Formats: sequence, structure tokens, C-alpha cells
Amino acid sequence: MDQPAEFRVNQTPEGTTVSLTGKWSGSGVDDAGRDLAKSLATVGPFSLDLSGVERMDTTAAYLLIRAAGERLDLTATQGRPEVRRLLELVSKATNARVREKLPPRGFHEMTIRIGRGVIELWREFIDTMVFVGHLLVVLGRSIVRPQKVRWAACFSLAERAGLDAVPIVATTSFFIGAVVGLLGVNTLRQFGAEVFSVDLIGIAVLREFNIVIAAILLAGRSASAFAAEIGSMKMNQEIDAMLVLGIDPFEALVFPRFAALLVTVPLLTFVATLAGLFGGLLITWSILGVGPAFFLQRILDNVGPTHFWIGMSKAPVMAAVIAGIGCRQGLEVGGDVESLGRRVTAAVVHATFAIIMIDALFALLYMEMDL
Repeated sequence: MDQPAEFRVNQTPEGTTVSLTGKWSGSGVDDAGRDLAKSLATVGPFSLDLSGVERMDTTAAYLLIRAAGERLDLTATQGRPEVRRLLELVSKATNARVREKLPPRGFHEMTIRIGRGVIELWREFIDTMVFVGHLLVVLGRSIVRPQKVRWAACFSLAERAGLDAVPIVATTSFFIGAVVGLLGVNTLRQFGAEVFSVDLIGIAVLREFNIVIAAILLAGRSASAFAAEIGSMKMNQEIDAMLVLGIDPFEALVFPRFAALLVTVPLLTFVATLAGLFGGLLITWSILGVGPAFFLQRILDNVGPTHFWIGMSKAPVMAAVIAGIGCRQGLEVGGDVESLGRRVTAAVVHATFAIIMIDALFALLYMEMDL
């Protein structure tokens, strides 16, 4: 049977010796350690004798080191090697100073931020490629088996993203056409060439502003709506339920939105074209006295259909980008409202940035093609 933890303080002419005996481990060591600390509080330098210790654990070793304090000389301690080794380890760990890690500053901080940005960009690229690959597979599957497509959802989303957006797209394009007409008339009048403002309106509206205005408005309207709808379903674990039931979320949620925008963006671009030309027509008619017949005939003769088809050629690309970014951000939503808000904001920002970048790339491409 193990002996309880006990100690004895011996005062001799050669000095003070503290002897420990028994089992210095387990719950009972707390009382012994407390008594030992009280006894050693009034004792000067002493030597430690652990020859009578049957067992010692880290708790008891820590209590002994705390009670002895700086008066403990491990080199003068007597006892079994394993007990002395335990005391040395606990003493080293107790007296070890925690090094405070200084926050990175200056060039170090900049390199860390750049590294994290590069890793995040690469991760974003990989996730985007996975999303595009999955969407292409679903697209091919829908072409092969059109009876599996959820046409009701496609028509419903096309109505929400297309017909409901006609007023705001038409109004915005009308004012853009009017502003271009005003600037053209005021600028070209200095050279006596204000009639060329009709050409300026035609080129600007047919080639750039119709698709850019329609795409940016849909980026703020439809991309955010797609991200919020899909994100809310993910928060409520409805997408997980779809997966359990064997329903592919890309077929049920992503493809209908992708198809809806693929149809509605060209139509909205055409509406924006008519509204922009009408705005420019009113300005030139009211300021220059150029009638609708002259305005339209000059557009046909000097601008031509090429600029119209150049603007319309960007519509399917813009539609795919807006739908893809909105749906992808919705699928990335986590389990909280903060994540939903962050992803909806990211959908609008990313879609707007992508539209401007794609429009610039198209401009460079058509310039190289001399169009």
C-alpha cells in the first residue's frame, strides 16, 4: 500500500534539509503541497532529499517547485534519477519565458499580404474553373435531353429578369442617349459640325452604351438577386436536401437562371438601343431641328448595321458572366447572414468589374479586326 505524502524539515548545524516521503501524486497531494509551502515560507536555504518518495507526478513536482521557489538547487537534490529528471523538466517548463511574437510590419507585412492575395486568387481561379466545368456539363446534358430542363423555372426567371427590368433599362438608356446628344451638339457646334452629333449618338448607343448599360443594371439587379436566392436556400439547407434527394443544384437552380439571362439580355439590349436613340433624337430635334426621318436616315447611311451587331454580339457573353457570377456567389454562401450579405455584395462588384473588363477586351478585339 502506498504511503501518504509527507515531509519533514530537519534543522542541523550543517544546514536545513527537507525530506519528502510517500506517494506525491493524485488528489491528496494538494494538502501536502499547501502544508509544505507554509513550512518552507520561514526556512532559509535548504537541501532536498527525495530518497523516500515512492511516486511523483507533474502536479506534485510543480507544487514542490512553487513552494521552494528560487531556493531550490536541483544539483544538490538527492533521490532516484527519474524523480530528479521529472523535477528538472517541470522546473524548465515553469521558468521558461514566453516569447512575445511581434506582429509583422513594413516589408514583412507587405509580403505576407501579397502571398495571401496570390493564394486567394489562385483558389478563386480553381473554384471558378470547377463551377464553369460543372455548368458546361449540365449545359451539354440539357441539350441532349431537353425534356429534363425545368422550362417553367426558365420562363418565370426570364420574366423577372427581363420584362420587369425593361422600365429601368429603357429609362436609363434614354437619358444616356440624351446626354450623349447634348455633349455632341455642344462640342461639335464649335466646329460647325453639329450635324455629326447624330453619328456620335448612333455609334455610342449602338456599339457601347446599349449593352453596357443593360449589363450593368442587370449586374446590380439580377446578379444580386440570384446570389441572395441561392444563398438563402443554402443557409436553410435546402440545397443539401436537394443533394440528398439526388437533384443536381446546377440543373435545378443555376441552369434556369443562366438560360433566362441568355434570352433576356439581348432583348434588353435591343430595348436599350431604341431608348437611347430616342433620347438622342429628341435632343437633336429640339436643339438642331433635325427631324426623325433625317435622324434615322443618317443613322442608316453613316452608322450602318455593323455597330448594332457589334453591340449585340457582346450580349450572350455578358449574360453568361452575370448569371455565372451571381449563381456562384450564391453557392459560396456560408451558414450566417453576414456571409450572405458579403456574397451578394461580391456578386454585384465582380459582375460590374467583369462587364467593364469584357467590354474593353471586345473593343481591343474589334479594333484588331478593323471593325
